[in-house]
Amino acid sequence: MKRATFGALISHWQKHPLQLLALVVGLAIATALWSAVQAINSEARASYARASAQLGFSGLDVLIPENGTIPVTSYVNLRRAGWKLAPVIEGRWRLPKGSVRLIGIDPLSHPSASALTDATTFKLVNLTSPLQIFLHPNTKEKLDGIPDLPPITLTDSLPTGVVLTDISIAEQLLTHHGQLSRLIVLQNKSIGLTPLAVLAPNLILQSANGSQTGRLADSFHLNLTAFGFLSFAVGLFIVQGTVGLGIEQRRNLFRTLRAMGLSLNQLVVLLLSELVLVALTAGGIGLILGYLLAGALLPDVSSTLNGIYGESVEGELALRPSWVLSGLGMALFGTALASGHAFASFYKMPILTIPGFQSRAHTAGTGYKMMAITGSGLIVTGGIAMVLFDGLLVGFALLAGLMLGSALLLPLLLSKILTIAEKAASGALSEWVWADMRAQLPGVSLAMMALMLALATNIGVGTMVSSFRLTFLGWMNQRFSSEIYVSVNNDEQASELVNWLDSRGVTSLPIRWAEISSMGIPIRVYGAMDHSRYRKNWPVLQAVETLWDDVFIGSGALINEQLARRLNLWPGDELALSTDWKVTVSGVYSDYGNPHGQVLVSLSNLLHNVPDVPNRQFGLKLPLKEVPALMKELQEDFDSRDILAIDTTDIKARSLAVFDRTFIVTGALNLLTLGVAGFAILTSLLTLWNIRLPQLAPIWALGVTRRQLAWLELLRSLALATLAAVLALPLGLLLAWVLLSIINVEAFGWKLPMFLFPMDWLRLLGLAWIAAIIAAAFPAFKLARIKPSELLEVFAHER
Repeated sequence: MKRATFGALISHWQKHPLQLLALVVGLAIATALWSAVQAINSEARASYARASAQLGFSGLDVLIPENGTIPVTSYVNLRRAGWKLAPVIEGRWRLPKGSVRLIGIDPLSHPSASALTDATTFKLVNLTSPLQIFLHPNTKEKLDGIPDLPPITLTDSLPTGVVLTDISIAEQLLTHHGQLSRLIVLQNKSIGLTPLAVLAPNLILQSANGSQTGRLADSFHLNLTAFGFLSFAVGLFIVQGTVGLGIEQRRNLFRTLRAMGLSLNQLVVLLLSELVLVALTAGGIGLILGYLLAGALLPDVSSTLNGIYGESVEGELALRPSWVLSGLGMALFGTALASGHAFASFYKMPILTIPGFQSRAHTAGTGYKMMAITGSGLIVTGGIAMVLFDGLLVGFALLAGLMLGSALLLPLLLSKILTIAEKAASGALSEWVWADMRAQLPGVSLAMMALMLALATNIGVGTMVSSFRLTFLGWMNQRFSSEIYVSVNNDEQASELVNWLDSRGVTSLPIRWAEISSMGIPIRVYGAMDHSRYRKNWPVLQAVETLWDDVFIGSGALINEQLARRLNLWPGDELALSTDWKVTVSGVYSDYGNPHGQVLVSLSNLLHNVPDVPNRQFGLKLPLKEVPALMKELQEDFDSRDILAIDTTDIKARSLAVFDRTFIVTGALNLLTLGVAGFAILTSLLTLWNIRLPQLAPIWALGVTRRQLAWLELLRSLALATLAAVLALPLGLLLAWVLLSIINVEAFGWKLPMFLFPMDWLRLLGLAWIAAIIAAAFPAFKLARIKPSELLEVFAHER
């Protein structure tokens, strides 16, 4: 009997192929978006782990300085006391064609030596003269033309953008004489060592997973996961509506099966088996689509991670069990979650209840208030969590509470609005239109929730990106105030360049900086000359009245917003750049797009504390009309291998290109989410078509033509889409505020001003109308072409 019963249940989908298509496509799309995000995250994390293992940092604790660097004497004292350590010097090595991450190690003790293709060769080579530097073949072009370099060995065992060499070579290239960046604690450390607090109180033991860059990259992946989950939730609205309608339409079948002796539990098990089969099929399709989507988006994700977070994702997309199982698991879990309400109503509603709009309206109407109470509770809970706790996860909890809570409030709000419109209607036909919309609300409310969430997400994320872009443009105009930026290979060329510029009356401002470490966080300290460019153009957020005077006399410093928030330092606080180098924070400036801390001090102050800072970069001040001529003279009078000159216009164009590429992934997910919401409306209207005939036939019999009913069908869909868009606007603006003022601060360390873009709202409203028209077009076409006999048949039934 079970086989026959299962066949009877399956036959429903043969009679209603559009419902089956909606169920499979909805679940497949939801799974595809989720699995695509998980595939991207999985590939990125695998790349991080691979790079960490290649460099010997995986799974090892490190000792980092509380501020500044680690003196060699501290390392020697720890080794003599029995601590088994591997010293590391690390920093950004500035080159004319960019910069690389230069790491200096002791090849006899550092674990990264074993990660190279031939560890023995690496050690022997470094014990002989001359010493060598190791790098990936893709990194070599940045070193082309650099004179007096040690022999270069290419190896695929290192990440792109990393140069590995002996610690003595790195010390010379980075001018970190006698100073170490960190000490790796080897796994074979001895028992009963003298405590670190006694031997080196200025050092901090950091766990293997405590890097700052990892935290920033994790924030990006958490953001992607949130988008994937939102898209998955929107797709589940399609599944929930279709499953609920399928159960209701088969209530007569269930009644017959129960009368033949099938128990309720057996019926539920068979229905669950049916859904598991559909979920596995749709999940498999979703995994294939997700793999293709992830492959298309991975290059842009890699560009984003490299441009903003300093991380790189190497290699092609791999089929990893983690995200495959996650996709199938989410498909099964999502199906169970989406069908939960339908099964609950199936248990509660008497088996002899006749299916129809009245039962659906009565059952849904009684749940609107409970949904609204639950939604209000989610919003309040998210707000309370934000007040009581800190962190990025709390920010996303607030977003989740706002989005899901608002979605649960939507049906009650729509019901109240439609009731008010019905009461305000002036004619019988218009009154019926509003009443009919309210009667159909249980069937389309899930689609409206999906549309509202998709529109709110587009408004919120679009406002964030546009506000960021507008702010970024203004910030670049302030920061890049020089007309030309020039880089040379060595200090001798710099002196020649300065003399050449002086002879032509061109003002050159040196750009000199040193990299230090504070609490294991890399910080760049820039030295500035007293010039009006800084006083007029620097994007200061907070400052004391004597800001620039304090900076240029050497007692004060400007720090970027990221460092201010990270260390909780504001004007008037003291910043320790090293044990003997302390400055007072005189101001905080905006530094968008930079995940690291920066400090601006006077040039004399920088050179006094770090005397060997290279002098190889300059900003040139001259009238804008003279820029092309000077650029041409620079190319003619200097060897192109020795000098790199870029005008500000080119820098801004490149920066904007990187910026726009950074948010391609976000825009793609936004459009996909909106597309899923549009499909949800389509499936809702299509699945409701057959059970709507009993409501339409009497109106036709009273004299309303089929063509008029078709137009009313389109107008009804447009009206519902407009209501969803209007309600999505405040939610989207609130979402943007949370992203700009809370999520952005927690993830990146800077707060952005919020701007409004009404034209974008109108564009989204237009997209919502297009989605609604496309969704209603097929039902309206069927209604306009339906045979009068089909409408007359309605009156032959008792419903």
